[in-house]
Parts: sequence; C-alpha cells; structure tokens
Amino acid sequence: MQKYCSEECQAEAKRLRKKRQQDLINGIEPIMELQHLASFGRPELRGVWLIWGDSGSGKTTFTLQLCKYLAGFRRVAYDSLEQGLSLSLQKAWERVGMAEAGSNIILLNKEEMPELCARLRKRKSPEIIVIDSLQYLTKFYMDQFKALKAEFPDKLFVFISQADKAGKNPDGHIAKKIRYDADIKIKVEGFKAFVTTRFEDRDKGEGGEDFIIWEQGANDYWAEQIK
Repeated sequence: MQKYCSEECQAEAKRLRKKRQQDLINGIEPIMELQHLASFGRPELRGVWLIWGDSGSGKTTFTLQLCKYLAGFRRVAYDSLEQGLSLSLQKAWERVGMAEAGSNIILLNKEEMPELCARLRKRKSPEIIVIDSLQYLTKFYMDQFKALKAEFPDKLFVFISQADKAGKNPDGHIAKKIRYDADIKIKVEGFKAFVTTRFEDRDKGEGGEDFIIWEQGANDYWAEQIK
C-alpha cells in the first residue's frame, strides 16, 4: 500500500468529503457531481463495472478521476496490476489531485486475487475495488469471477481492460464476458468516456451522457476523425 497524503492533508480531505456529502443532502450538487450524474445516473455502489480503451486514450486519467469521485462516498482500493507503483502512475495520481481523497483510497502494488480477497475479508475493508487491468490477473476465469461476486455481493468491482486490436471492444474472452454482466460499461476513446448504464433515467437526464476527460484533447482527437 502506498500513501501520498500527510496527516494534515487527510484531515482536510475528510472535511471536504463531509462538505460534499452535506451539499448533496442539501441539494447543492457541484459541477463534477452533475457531470457524473449525467453520465452514470444514480447507480448502486455494488456489483460490476467495466472500463476499456486503448493506451493513450485517457483511460487511466478517467479511471483515477472516477476513483477520486467515488472515494467521496466509500473507501476505494486501486489495484495497480499493470503499472505497479510506476512513476507514470504516481504522476497521474498527483495530476488528478488524489491527495484530496485522503485515507479513503489506497493504492495496491500488483496484488493478485488471493491476497486481494484476503484483504477484502477483513473488517472495514474497501467497498470499491478497481482492478487495473484484467489482462494482468493470473488464472482469472469466469468461475473465479462468479465466485468473487458471490463472496462479496455488497462490494463494487470496477474492472479495467485493454481494448482489442480494432480498439472498439474489450480484449480477451473474460473481458467480453464481464462486459455483458456489468451494470455500467464505459468505452474510452479520444479523451471521452462513452457510458452505457442500467441506471439511466432519460426523463431526469441522468445517465448515458458522454463524459469529457480532457476537453482540448477530445476536441483535437474528434476533429481529426471527421476530416
């Protein structure tokens, strides 16, 4: 586990989380909350989500932005199987201001499923687990996936997947299977996240909106696609 936040920083992060939660109770929804609401709807923080995309598409930045947002409501564990504690991940961690989440998020260094499950069986373990990425899990098949869901029905598992060669779908058999099972499916391309959610409420404008990860990058990328 790696920490990037001092005690003073953690205290300030705790204060900000309480303020955010009180704002939500009072009906004051900051811009970031509204953006997530428009994209994801009002999902239960349990079950399975899947995020996939090519390298360089903004997938890691988006995932970390999402982790920071979710850490305002539940404890999050980010299992960095692919990059470990690499400098590039640490820089991305700092770039999204993850220190504001304080102790509500932990970064795990290539923790395989047996160790991760042992962690999750403990009291006060993280309620949201991000696994980055599926392709780096050892001997993880549908039987193991079903067993994971059955043992931890009240936790949310967010799986990150590489994209296939065409860049359109999750790569590999297990990723494609999980896609059909996931409550929220998110394809990342050109610094935009395209969200399909079972929690969409069209009448309220909640769920299904594209999520802009980086506006300038998205504008440049999609302008090139229509030339």
